[in-house]
Amino acid sequence: MSLTTVVRDIRSRQKIKFNPPDRPTAVWTGKDILDGKPIATLTVIFQTTGCRWNNCTMCGYVYDSSRSAPSHDDLIKQFEHALSRCRDEEFVVKIFTSGSFLDDGEIPTATRIEMLSRLGADARVKKVIAETRPEYVTQEKVSECTEALGKRFEVAVGLETSNDMIRKDCINKGFTFADFVSASEFAEKENSTVKAYLLLKPPFISEGDAVKDILQSINDAAKYAGTISVNLCNVQKGTLMDEMFERGDYRPPWLWSAVEILKLGKEANPGTVIMSDPVAAGSKRGPHNCGKCDTDVAEAIRVFSLTQDTGVFQGLSCECMELWKKVVELEGFTFGSVMVK
Repeated sequence: MSLTTVVRDIRSRQKIKFNPPDRPTAVWTGKDILDGKPIATLTVIFQTTGCRWNNCTMCGYVYDSSRSAPSHDDLIKQFEHALSRCRDEEFVVKIFTSGSFLDDGEIPTATRIEMLSRLGADARVKKVIAETRPEYVTQEKVSECTEALGKRFEVAVGLETSNDMIRKDCINKGFTFADFVSASEFAEKENSTVKAYLLLKPPFISEGDAVKDILQSINDAAKYAGTISVNLCNVQKGTLMDEMFERGDYRPPWLWSAVEILKLGKEANPGTVIMSDPVAAGSKRGPHNCGKCDTDVAEAIRVFSLTQDTGVFQGLSCECMELWKKVVELEGFTFGSVMVK
């Protein structure tokens, strides 16, 4: 039985909740880094029909999708609602769709151009980052986006790993590293930058192997992406990972693993912006250590992401660090069994 068959079976047993078609799935403000300095961000997840691939082992965003395709007017109302939420004098806009912003099946060309044109006319907006799968990235489409926007445009791809075997057999992502490279080259030809999202500890690999994989992936992706964001796996409902977690067959990554990756990854690639937002840190379904040090370690990760200063990790300590080191050393010998919850 293939991973795709298993994931689709799990999907068929879930319900997609109803959301008003003229409201985005989510909107929030935060902080990012631009030209070496912190800047406000506005993040919007548009409510669309969702990812056309929709077969990844860890992704539950499909359940936030629209039951039917929203109209142009619905999507523009979503856009206007999101933009009204930001009061900062300057900010970066991050666009997500739980799928691909460059997929015409989710965001029609005319709608996408109108959104970008409006953002281009807004003097507060300094940069736009749009997430997409690589198969929707063409030179023509990037050119349309940059022409409509008239300011910095960044193509963000959920690469997850540079290892094709892990991406296929653990994540079931449906594309290859070569596809990511091609998308990056198309973006570069149109003077757009590239951001790569990497995934720390998908199902079926040990903590130690996960750390090694992300360190190698940072080195590989840095050749094509100016910014690399390391996403620490959290367990989303209605996924294969969720079923494994409930059986005790999966533990989210340790925060110590993220610290190690950010330190070594930055040292090896000083010219690359490397960041991480430890979503759900400290919870059992999110990245966590022992519970006592989770808040401090997660905050250090956030500070590093805005400063790129590995010195923020100096002095971080907890008795659970030795346990984490043993897990990294030995978990590969447990044949998939989780050593520590």
